[in-house]
Amino acid sequence: MGWFSKLLGHAPDDTAALLYDRVIAIARAPHWYEAGGVPDTLDGRFDMVAAVLSLVLLRLEDVPDAGLASARLTERFVTDMDGQLRESGIGDIGVGKHIGKMMGMLGGRLGAYRDGLAVNDLRSAMARNLYRSGVPEDAAVAHTQAALFALRDTLAARSTDSVIAGDVA
Repeated sequence: MGWFSKLLGHAPDDTAALLYDRVIAIARAPHWYEAGGVPDTLDGRFDMVAAVLSLVLLRLEDVPDAGLASARLTERFVTDMDGQLRESGIGDIGVGKHIGKMMGMLGGRLGAYRDGLAVNDLRSAMARNLYRSGVPEDAAVAHTQAALFALRDTLAARSTDSVIAGDVA
């Protein structure tokens, strides 16, 4: 049982498995890195996963019945990042510190994308969270922003049950 499950007092299940798998598949789509200019690095891939995950969590945040699904989706993220860190050679002592930092980063991204979506302009959020090593050409930024807005619109068009079930494409 993961630490997030222990905290919430429930046993892990596969409720969020399909949705998390879809988040990862969307974030790994080549267009983000090729046309969108997101760095195809470990950090860039994390940033893209965090961006897509943020949009999904923002879609679910105002739905009272989606709280548990959001928590389980977040737990999937933590479990995945824990595994990635361990695979990269970080030991037990360092994993918790890194996970805490990643959760803080995810929280910051949620706020930045929420603010950007509210004003229909994600450029500032993307500059801080996707293009940390330098903002690419305008065409790449426009591509990424349009694709994130399209994802937001797709999520909005789906029922909450469909989103939770992983029907987000």
